[in-house]
Amino acid sequence: MATEPLSQKEIEDRLTELPGWSLDGAKITRTYRLGSHFAATALVVHIAQTQEELNHHSDLTLGYNTVALAVNSHDAGGAVTEKDFELARRVEALAPGHQAS
Repeated sequence: MATEPLSQKEIEDRLTELPGWSLDGAKITRTYRLGSHFAATALVVHIAQTQEELNHHSDLTLGYNTVALAVNSHDAGGAVTEKDFELARRVEALAPGHQAS
């Protein structure tokens, strides 16, 4: 069963609950800054574990001391869905434990 795309208003409303996240084209995105490359790598591993638990994966980019995510739902034709926001909320909950900002 395919996930239903969210309307522009629904996306905007949900983004107000996730500071730092924004809509970039057809994806919600966020970049985190961390204290070191090792800390950024640890966050990537934690995000990957969360994505496996949810069976929902983002484009995940590791920089020297940054981690960037871009999320949409392939099973909804590349649109933004509630699944994307669930992943974003989970990442937001774990980021402080990595001292990500």
